[in-house]
Amino acid sequence: MLEISTYIWMKILESTPSRYDKGIRILTLGKIDKIYDHLTSYIKEGQKVLDIGCGTGALTLRAAQRGAEVKGIDVNPQMLEIAQKRARERKLSQKIELHEMGVAELGNEKTNAYDVIMSGLCFSELTEDELIYTLKEARRILKPYGLILIADEVISKNIPKRFFTWLIRIPLIVITYIITQATTRGVKKLSEKLEEMGFVLEYIKTNKMEDFIELVGRNLKKE
Repeated sequence: MLEISTYIWMKILESTPSRYDKGIRILTLGKIDKIYDHLTSYIKEGQKVLDIGCGTGALTLRAAQRGAEVKGIDVNPQMLEIAQKRARERKLSQKIELHEMGVAELGNEKTNAYDVIMSGLCFSELTEDELIYTLKEARRILKPYGLILIADEVISKNIPKRFFTWLIRIPLIVITYIITQATTRGVKKLSEKLEEMGFVLEYIKTNKMEDFIELVGRNLKKE
């Protein structure tokens, strides 16, 4: 049920892009800005960066402000419009390219094209097959020793913590389940999946309830 509530909450936010950022702050108890600031601190001036599921541009704008050349992709055109507006307001348009596309189109990207790939709250919306495909493509299009930066919701391995989190979200669970009767595709064993794909994890941090994770992985392939 917790997984259902999170998924539907994300879908509700995506249907109202103007409220997306506020909703994400509620979902992460106000910690998302600090998390994104930390992840983008790994980005250096002049690097080429891909933001998968860029949404309204939270990570994209931060990376551009650090001097990177950023390509943001998302399937939601309204989200991209907001991201584009913010890029103009911050005079970062020359450093940012925004494209309406999904992970299925990553195969069109050139091999070893990016120094950094990042994603915030996107992988948890992918199917298992989409996630595996995305990670494989990420490793292909990353340069040797390039970084992958991820912040996302995960499924805690600790059953008591999963149950407690479910209890405190009962009102949201009830409302969203009545609306949709939908199920989610939460990320299971995300760090293990990255390692299976060949990434070496350099940083892992979860919150106290172990249902949100920050990951920094490096592509150590040699070509």
